[in-house]
Amino acid sequence: MTEPRISDLITQIPALSGATRVTALGGLTNRNYRVDTPTSRYVMRVSNPATSLLGINRRNERINTELAYQSGVGAAIVDSLPQENILVMSWIEARTLHAADLQTEPGLLERIADALKVLHAGAPFTGNFHFPTVRANYLTKVKDSGYFLPENYSEVEPLVSELEKILTATSEPLVPCNNDLLAENFMDDGKKIWIIDFEYAGQNEASFEIGNLTSESFLTDEQLTLLCDAYWGSHIPAKIARAKAWSIIARYGWVLWASIQEVISPIDFDFRSWGMAKWNSVLPEIQGPRYRKIIEELKAEAS
Repeated sequence: MTEPRISDLITQIPALSGATRVTALGGLTNRNYRVDTPTSRYVMRVSNPATSLLGINRRNERINTELAYQSGVGAAIVDSLPQENILVMSWIEARTLHAADLQTEPGLLERIADALKVLHAGAPFTGNFHFPTVRANYLTKVKDSGYFLPENYSEVEPLVSELEKILTATSEPLVPCNNDLLAENFMDDGKKIWIIDFEYAGQNEASFEIGNLTSESFLTDEQLTLLCDAYWGSHIPAKIARAKAWSIIARYGWVLWASIQEVISPIDFDFRSWGMAKWNSVLPEIQGPRYRKIIEELKAEAS
């Protein structure tokens, strides 16, 4: 969007009246702006309508963002322009976290686990986020449209499907999940951890949230174990194996997300390289002994 277009949108939102400064923020799916007014600061999200191809439901996003706020971990919705795909939220005065923080900062994973427990204990979200279904829809879109697929991608799909079948057969109770927890979707104000960006939010199992978070922040097995132990309140090997399995499935599936984004997104970003980093990370695990060990652990738990 051009700057005149952003200015026009701002004039349609009463809370942003008299805006004194507009600052572009980061984001891989949306254009995000900090809007300063004489009395406050806000975040304005401008979404591309084509993101519906990624399985994003903007109505559900608004509802679930409000529910996350009510649970105590998310920002408040100030206003929205549904017809323009605009969502305006309160500004959170806190530092944005990065993968290196999660990897190195003592005590941070335990605090993140506490924030997840608060989110997951909140009112149920609208809609379900079942990643095997999301992945299957992505794959159909990519194949039907002739989008990029890494070499050998389809050849290892039966192995990923086997993991998905085991997890589905032994599913956990569904809880309200963010489902897209990059490190940057956590904010730390020194007292509490906030969670932002609920466009993929929906009911899901906690182990997906933990496994996906682990893969997005490149956590080691030791750090994954620490996160699981802190979340579940005890050392449960089956939960650790489950999170590892979801980490594999998530990386395998998000490769397809990158292939779709490469075509539909107006954002200047190298989605191909982003997706290939996921692929190059997960392929050795799918084809190696780690995969078989996880399968054995999951089957042992199910028997």
